[in-house]
Amino acid sequence: MHKEQAVQFPHGADIGVRGIGNSRAAAFAQAAAALAATVVEPATVCPAEEVAITCTAPDDRFLLYDWLNAVIYEMAVRRMVFGRFEVSLEGQTLHGRAWGEAIDPSRHLPAIEPKGATMTGLRIEQAQDGTWIAECVVDV
Repeated sequence: MHKEQAVQFPHGADIGVRGIGNSRAAAFAQAAAALAATVVEPATVCPAEEVAITCTAPDDRFLLYDWLNAVIYEMAVRRMVFGRFEVSLEGQTLHGRAWGEAIDPSRHLPAIEPKGATMTGLRIEQAQDGTWIAECVVDV
């Protein structure tokens, strides 16, 4: 006879990404770079193709969440890896650009596949020294 139980257990299906920059936009770009670096070493990525990404959200937290999920989406549907990002912000609209190339498993040696940004640890704030921090936990 089996007893019924409800049990939590630890597992390594998440990774935190953090972007730090001199502006909100730079922090968002760096958060995407941290995300991309969980997949492949950025130095192995040739910036052969540019992908434009636009997101709008009601606040900075949701904007980061949407931005990171849009990057994950573009990597998945285009079967690409990215090595560089630029972001500009107009209010709560983000205009981003990602540069990368089609994934080549023999050259890029992908480590993991991010599934999605989560609300866990999601924060955007300006530090006392004026730098901006954008961070989030990503399901991998």
